[in-house]
Amino acid sequence: MITEVQAGPYTVRGISVGGVYTSLQVPELDVVLDVGIPIRSFAGCDRIFLSHAHPDHASALGALLGIRRLMGKGAPQLFIPAEIEAPVHEALQVLSRLHHTSMEVTTVPMRHGDVQPLGQGLHVRAFRTHHPVPSLGYQFFRRATKLRPEFLALPPQEIAQRRKAGEDLFTQVDHLELAYATDTLSRILETEPSLFDSRVLVIECTFVDPKRSVQDARDRAHLHLDELLTQADRFRNEALVLMHFSQALGPQEVHALVRERLPPTLAERVRIFAPESGRWFG
Repeated sequence: MITEVQAGPYTVRGISVGGVYTSLQVPELDVVLDVGIPIRSFAGCDRIFLSHAHPDHASALGALLGIRRLMGKGAPQLFIPAEIEAPVHEALQVLSRLHHTSMEVTTVPMRHGDVQPLGQGLHVRAFRTHHPVPSLGYQFFRRATKLRPEFLALPPQEIAQRRKAGEDLFTQVDHLELAYATDTLSRILETEPSLFDSRVLVIECTFVDPKRSVQDARDRAHLHLDELLTQADRFRNEALVLMHFSQALGPQEVHALVRERLPPTLAERVRIFAPESGRWFG
């Protein structure tokens, strides 16, 4: 069942169940985040970001590429942790032989701190997440060039003259738009404090039941709601999208537990990425 939530100016749609499948799309950024299940409506997107290679986040890549071929689409850009670039190409070559069809992608290997331009002022920066395998989160931001404060009072003609003379009048300002962090220990909030300032934060919250301990989450290299609640006052985001919930609870239980436990400082800004009725699986 595809879920869709509105988080600030961005739409987050797709499916996410911890250990089963995760694939999200943010159409306003023209990106797909992970491919644990092949969602046909995502196949037209030309930019795919893999957080890591665990099956529930990456195993449907070949199927999505197959759908793209049926649609007449070419090779998409595939942003991935640099450590898994070679194995991903090897896997796609095997799938190409099995299916007698091209599984071509243009890989963009990323390491912690790497920045790639995506066009029209949009950029992405990779950051290291804390999981047993090579894994990344992604911060999407818009970069603008602005006049330095000390030159704001200058008339336009003088600004033009100084600029022509090669004087450094401008500075770059990055506006953090949307961050994606999944399958990670809670220390991501310490190693990547910019998450608190991203306009929209999409972050995993695998465990929400107080009957499951924080240590249970840590043993599995995932996040517990309790760990987010202890830092509730630090989240300055316009919206937070909690996702990747454990299948041990039904969607309605997740909604009830999260809403019951959220403090007022977060309640209005949190979006629960789970169907409000029905089941995780059709």
